[in-house]
Amino acid sequence: MICPKKLIRMARKWQKMAALGRKRISLQRINEGVDEESCSTSSVADKGHFVVYSSDRRRFVIPLMYLDSEIMRELFQMSEEEYGIQSTGPIILPCDSVFLDYVISFIQRGVAKELERALIMSIAPSNCSSSSYFHQEQTNEQLLFCAC
Repeated sequence: MICPKKLIRMARKWQKMAALGRKRISLQRINEGVDEESCSTSSVADKGHFVVYSSDRRRFVIPLMYLDSEIMRELFQMSEEEYGIQSTGPIILPCDSVFLDYVISFIQRGVAKELERALIMSIAPSNCSSSSYFHQEQTNEQLLFCAC
């Protein structure tokens, strides 16, 4: 016979294993629409990282320290306004992958807070795509050129 304590431990272990299995299955379904090249081999982020998706479903694994930047906080707030807070499913930022690549490189370079604020001011829910951003950047360059 199995003692009750051991039986309880075994039941808890199986419950944990079953819960992990359900999470893996749901993550695999999420990744079906994502590019093969942009995904890592693991469906779970490494320690110290989190996963977000762009509006065109490209997967980004980002270090947790990037959460300190105002740009990321603003993108999360925009995501909450556009998509709402979901208890299941991935975090989707309302930007395409090109713009999100630009934001990540911006944070990696450790630019000044004033430049971060300027980028935040240029982001609007309808402006968060690479095509509209680069068009805006070209107009800003023309304005700067004319002002000099």
